[in-house]
Amino acid sequence: MSLTLHFHPLSSFCHKVLIALYENDTPFTPQIVDLGDVAQREAFQKLWPVGKFPVLHDAARRETVAESSIIIEYLDWHYPGRTRFIPADGDAALATRMSDRFFDLHIHLHMQKIVGDRLRPAGAKDPHGVEDARTRMASALGLAEQDMARRIWAIGDTFTMADCAAAPALFYADKVVPFAGVYPNLIAYLDRLKQRPSYARTLTEAEPYFRFFPKE
Repeated sequence: MSLTLHFHPLSSFCHKVLIALYENDTPFTPQIVDLGDVAQREAFQKLWPVGKFPVLHDAARRETVAESSIIIEYLDWHYPGRTRFIPADGDAALATRMSDRFFDLHIHLHMQKIVGDRLRPAGAKDPHGVEDARTRMASALGLAEQDMARRIWAIGDTFTMADCAAAPALFYADKVVPFAGVYPNLIAYLDRLKQRPSYARTLTEAEPYFRFFPKE
């Protein structure tokens, strides 16, 4: 196979790319990387010195592509399938990219800040940063709740890259700040995302690793 995805099944940003790959049944070789293993971590950093997941290597085109949104656009351009992640219409394309950035920057990253703090040793916690992340994430979730009152998918009736971004952001945010009784529209949207075959498969493959998700 031409494509190899370097990733970890528990990584939320990896979920985003896996959804895109599974949406179109795009053939690829999965390469799980254990960053706790020195040899694997060093090999991965040679591929992408930043050392963050996910990274896609395309042997046929001799390209190494990092960053989840860029990987999905790369797939959409070079390996298109039945689901097009960036609409052809210019305004819809801008709306997709804006929604993708919204879920990544205003929900996903704040969720990761909260979860990451749970992994810090005693004495190295950042309560101020966590409280700020919770406040900012709550504001973003409120906006998303309003938007999803009138939409099926992130930008309307069509599944796009924005939904690939929304799925892991909302899935893990719900674990950090449960949506029940607060965000009914987001609960309904998240249920639709989890029932989508591409994300259902991603979650099934991640299930053995969920025991490593840090609790409060």
